[in-house]
Amino acid sequence: MRKTILFVLVSLLVLTISGAIVAQETELEPWVCPEGFEGQSLSVYNWSTYIGETTISDFEALCGVTVTYDIYDSNESMVARLRQGNPGFDIAIPNDYIIALMLREEIIQPIDITKIPNLANIAPEFVGLDFDPGNEYTVPYLWGTTGVAYNIDYVGEEITSWEQVFAYDGPVAWLDDSRTMIGIALLMLGYDMNSIEANEITEARDFLIENGDNVFAFAQDDGEVLLQTGEVDIAIEYGGDVFQVISACECETYVYILPEEGSIGDIANLVLLTGAPNPELAQVFMDYILDAQVGADITNFTQYASPNGRAIELGLIDEELLSNPAITPSEESRANLTFFEDIGDSEELYLNAWEEVKLALR
Repeated sequence: MRKTILFVLVSLLVLTISGAIVAQETELEPWVCPEGFEGQSLSVYNWSTYIGETTISDFEALCGVTVTYDIYDSNESMVARLRQGNPGFDIAIPNDYIIALMLREEIIQPIDITKIPNLANIAPEFVGLDFDPGNEYTVPYLWGTTGVAYNIDYVGEEITSWEQVFAYDGPVAWLDDSRTMIGIALLMLGYDMNSIEANEITEARDFLIENGDNVFAFAQDDGEVLLQTGEVDIAIEYGGDVFQVISACECETYVYILPEEGSIGDIANLVLLTGAPNPELAQVFMDYILDAQVGADITNFTQYASPNGRAIELGLIDEELLSNPAITPSEESRANLTFFEDIGDSEELYLNAWEEVKLALR
């Protein structure tokens, strides 16, 4: 009798486990490309270090297409190029604050969300954001932070604040980005990082000039490389870029922190560019990117946080990335982050102030 009961229990356990495995496999069915795109081409304009190792090649194989992949180093340089007319890009991946400007200047066009069913995978908190309440123009891609990366062997002490960065007696790289650096200076002066007050932006400019004696380089989205080669001891950089270096190093040499005074958060989005040569394939690519496994693979490789709630729910993203507050900030940590907003014509004030900072410190 006991053997019979044991056999039944084991059988039920096996069936339960098998059912769970089958269910999981059903949930994880690989993304399938719609028919009819074989032989076509797509052009993607993106940041460097901001895509999975095989994301592009897998898409090419799945759809039988060719993807041209080009990179930019800032939202402003991307927009400046597109203002001259779209040279043939289908998709770009700008950050939140620049999207309103791209809309005003008609650099992007609406998407058809009925052709992007995997938009349902995005966590609710990343849908319908202020810059695009109806998700008419944007598809969430990755999100992350800007903070301080440093070589602990060279610096010799724990860094916790922006004040330490500005006071450091050694080579430092600043990110060559007007909103980031003027924003940090505004924060240090007690102002809103999205200020549109000309006098406050001028004060921020002067603060950076007065506190820029240790600047070795204005990094073009490559501060992590300068840190890795030993050219600088500290770099103001995007978190994911730094964690890619930390992961490859498998060492305790490099540290990334969000300063106690506060820091910057950002959300990058896929957009369909005006004049895109292949908008239909572009929307297929967007759906592919939002697949749970594809999205998880991008995050696991780039070390940037994912807005893909489905990928998180299914446990596809490395737990160490989800539990690291510098990569995936907790709700408490997010309260200390500022997300840049559209500042309209005041954008020019930031650009001019930043150019004056660089001229003064060169």
